[in-house]
Amino acid sequence: MQAYYDVAMVTLVAGLLCFVMAATVARTRTKVGILAPAMSGDPLLERTLRAHLNTLEWMPIFLPSLWLFAIYWSSTWAAIFGIVWIIGRVVYFVGYRSAPNGRFPGFFIQSAAVFALLLGALGRIIYLAAI
Repeated sequence: MQAYYDVAMVTLVAGLLCFVMAATVARTRTKVGILAPAMSGDPLLERTLRAHLNTLEWMPIFLPSLWLFAIYWSSTWAAIFGIVWIIGRVVYFVGYRSAPNGRFPGFFIQSAAVFALLLGALGRIIYLAAI
């Protein structure tokens, strides 16, 4: 049986990233004085919430693509693309909190990484199914 320790670590770091973002949302709520369940009223809070929620929206695309790429191609390359995705999400989060247009570099980085994983896994599965 092949061990997927590298991909498992990336998966856990991605989960930790979501936790850190959630904690940042909570700190931002306290800082601006807008407590749950309110979702709007301060631009910094709205950008922080949106950046966190966008990361959560990408997780169902990222995680299956990461694991299927690892299984059908290479766990090492899956982990590398996964780390790039995480870096992209951090750049996205920090940039978006600063200004709405600040999200674009991180979005490009993370979307390139996830599409490499997604299309790589899909292509390999189609190829293997055809032979």
